[in-house]
Amino acid sequence: MTADNLLSEIPADLPDELVNTIIESDSFRIERIVSQGHASPEGFWYDQDDNEWVVVLKGEAKLLFEGDEQSIHMMPGDHINIPSHKRHRVEWTRPDEPTIWLAVHYG
Repeated sequence: MTADNLLSEIPADLPDELVNTIIESDSFRIERIVSQGHASPEGFWYDQDDNEWVVVLKGEAKLLFEGDEQSIHMMPGDHINIPSHKRHRVEWTRPDEPTIWLAVHYG
């Protein structure tokens, strides 16, 4: 057995957000997401069938939920549970360093 590190193996250049599935089963999926200056496209909203619990491990991000006027500024250690079909978007991630998220998708 060997241990992997969620904060390692970050590419120096991230033209697209990097999503790695860590583990999955029929009832859940755990992903590591790495963003650097990435945001949801203008007018795009995530509308997912599954619930999603997400935590920022490193960096910063701003999430906006449909109907809210102000985004939620997330920093390391901040986490939030997003119910299924709660429309949301990533408004901003730090452009000068990676933002590393851990996301748990569950039914």
